[in-house]
Amino acid sequence: MRGRVLAAARFNRGWLLPDMRRITLLLATAAEVATFLLAPVASLSAQQSTPRFTHADTLRGSNTPERAWWDATFYDLHVKVNPSDSSISGWNGITYRVLGKAREMQVDLQVPLAVDSMVQDGRTLGFRRDGNAFFVSLKAPQPVGQSKTVMVFYHGRPRVATHAPWDGGFVWAHDSLGHSWIATACEGLGASVWWPNKDLEADEPDSQRVAITVPDSLINVSNGRLRSTTHNTDNTTTYEWFVQDPINNYDVAVNAARYEHFGDTYNGESGPLTLDFWPLAYNLERAKSQFAQAKPMLACFEHWFGPYPWYRDGYKLVETPHLGMEHQSAVAYGNHYENGYLGRDLSKTGWGLKWDFIIVHESAHEWFGNSLTAQDHADMWIHESFANYAENLYTECQDGKAAGAAYVIGTRKLIKNDKPIVGHFNVNDEGSGDMYYKGGNMLHTIRQIVNNDEKWRGILRGLNKTFRHQVVSGKQVESYISTQAGIDLSKVFEEYLTTTLVPVLEYRITGSTLSYRWSDVVPGFAMPVKVSLSDNVTSFIYPTEQWKTAKLELKSPESFHVDENFYVGSRNADQPVASR
Repeated sequence: MRGRVLAAARFNRGWLLPDMRRITLLLATAAEVATFLLAPVASLSAQQSTPRFTHADTLRGSNTPERAWWDATFYDLHVKVNPSDSSISGWNGITYRVLGKAREMQVDLQVPLAVDSMVQDGRTLGFRRDGNAFFVSLKAPQPVGQSKTVMVFYHGRPRVATHAPWDGGFVWAHDSLGHSWIATACEGLGASVWWPNKDLEADEPDSQRVAITVPDSLINVSNGRLRSTTHNTDNTTTYEWFVQDPINNYDVAVNAARYEHFGDTYNGESGPLTLDFWPLAYNLERAKSQFAQAKPMLACFEHWFGPYPWYRDGYKLVETPHLGMEHQSAVAYGNHYENGYLGRDLSKTGWGLKWDFIIVHESAHEWFGNSLTAQDHADMWIHESFANYAENLYTECQDGKAAGAAYVIGTRKLIKNDKPIVGHFNVNDEGSGDMYYKGGNMLHTIRQIVNNDEKWRGILRGLNKTFRHQVVSGKQVESYISTQAGIDLSKVFEEYLTTTLVPVLEYRITGSTLSYRWSDVVPGFAMPVKVSLSDNVTSFIYPTEQWKTAKLELKSPESFHVDENFYVGSRNADQPVASR
C-alpha cells in the first residue's frame, strides 16, 4: 500500500467462501464461526517456537534490491476473464519512478500464470523466473528521477480460491439461477496471484486503471469510477474503471455477475459522497433495505475517524460469492442480507445482531487498512485491530457507550493467546488472528487509560489525518498514539502485541489496605488501571512490577474488582488464579 479481511488470515482477511450458503448450514454457533475463521491462520504458520521461512517468503515479503531502486506510480491493468475455461489473459503497464541506480527489476506473478513477454520503449526485454518472481533485464538507460514504463503481457489459469482469501485467487461461482459469478480475493497471498505488479505492501501506485473484459451477459464492477463501457465484436464487454488515489494492490478487484445498480448520496464531512450499490439483480429489493445501513455507518466512522478517505473514488458495496473483503471503494459484500455475522452475534451479547457485520467491519478498513496501511504484513494489526475496534464504536454510535463496551468485552472469549499478534518482518508473515479480538480489546483498554473520550477521538482522527493515504509501520502508529495521549504506552503495546501474555493484577487485602502489583508482564510494564477502592466507585491505581499499597474503603473484601473495560486478569495472591 503506499510507497492495505476480513480476515483472520483478514478473518479482514476477508473471510470469504465460494458458497457461503453451504457453509452457513455447517456453522451452528458464533464460537464455531470464529474457530472456522481463525483455523487457517493457526495453520498458516503453526509457529511453534521456530517458524521456517523460505527464499520465496523473502522475495515476496521484503524490499529486495531489485525492488528498492524503483517506485511504482501507475498501473494500467487490462485483463480478459474467460469463465468458460477459468482462464485470464492481459497486460499491465507498470509505470515507475527511478529512485537509484538501476539493476534487474523484480516483477511478481504467481504460478501457474505465465509471462508472454515484457516490453519497454518498443524493445522486448529478457527475464528470468525465480518461483513467483520475475527478474527483468532492462536495456534503456534508467536516469534517477525519470519515469519509465514496462509492459508485462501474461496469461493462464490463475489459482482458484476455494476458501478465499486464505488461499486467495479467483472465485469461479454461480448464482442461484446458474449464472456465472466471478470475484477475486487475495489479501495475504498477494495481488500477483492474478496480475503482475510489485507485490509489496510498502509501495502503492498513485492511481490505477482497471479495465476488465467479461462476457456480454455479465457486468464487471471494480474499484474507483466507471469511465467507459465498450462492447467488443467477440461478444464481450470491457469495463474501464479508474482509481484516482493510491490503492493497495490486493484491493484491486474483479466482481463480475448479473448485477443491478442503485445509488444514493451521503452528505459527509468533505461534501457529497456518491454511494453505489451493486447487488445481484434478483436481490435488488433486499439490498435496498439492508444497504441503508451504509449511511449511519459512514456518519459514525466520520465522527470517530475523520472524513471518508476516498471521496474522489466514491463508496460502493458489491455483492460477492464470498463473505466479504475491504476492496478499496468497492467493498465486497456476501453476508446474505442478514445482521450479525451470517446471522450470528460473535460477542454473544445481542448487540452484534443490530447491524450487518460485513458492512461495518469491511467498511472500517477504508480508514484503517486502505488509507492508513501497514508497510509490512507483520503489522496487520494496524488494519484488523482498528477494524475490530470500529465494531465497538459503531455499536456505541447506535446504542450508547455501555453497549459498545459490552460488545467488545463479549468478544474476549474468542481470544486464543496462542502466538503474538505481530508477525515476522520481511517474510510476508501475518502473525496471530488475535489481531482482531485481542487487538480491539487492547485499543478499548487504551481508551480507558487516556480517560478522555474527546481526546481519544482526536487521536483516532489525527491518525487518519496525519497518515492519510500512506503506508506506516506499527511503531509509527504506537508512537503517534503515545505522543498525542501524553502517556508512554510503549510497554502496553509491547505486552499485547508481541507476547501471548495478558497483564494480571496480583493483589492482597489486609484489613483496609490493598497491596497490588502487575505480573505476567514485560519488564518495565506500568499501566494504570481502575479498581474499586470504595463502594460503587472506581479509582485509578498505578501498579508496576513492585508491590504498592493503597487505602481501601469497602464494606467487604469481596467487593474489590477491576474495571472490566480493561483487558487484564486479576489474582488474589493468597488464592487460586481468577478466570480471565
